[in-house]
Amino acid sequence: MTITKTQNGKDLTISLEGRLDTMTAPDLEKELQSSLDGVNALTMDFSGLEYISSAGLRVLLSVHKRLSGAGGLKIIHVNEIVNEVFDVTGFSDILDIE
Repeated sequence: MTITKTQNGKDLTISLEGRLDTMTAPDLEKELQSSLDGVNALTMDFSGLEYISSAGLRVLLSVHKRLSGAGGLKIIHVNEIVNEVFDVTGFSDILDIE
């Protein structure tokens, strides 16, 4: 998985490319832990994300909880496969998905 970060003041955009699964979720979690200090709003661009597993969902839930008092977490450009995972797991009711 490739992680690309773009920061604009207190707003951070992270773009993911590839698969967010058991093997790559720790990399994203580590990247987020080192990047979220001082960030109010996080946008995650999933236009290049092919697949997400329960390990990836756990990372998203953790970030969602961490940023819930600030500007929050927004997920954009979700494909059908990932969107179906969000629907089946109920994450589409929890997360801000555009």
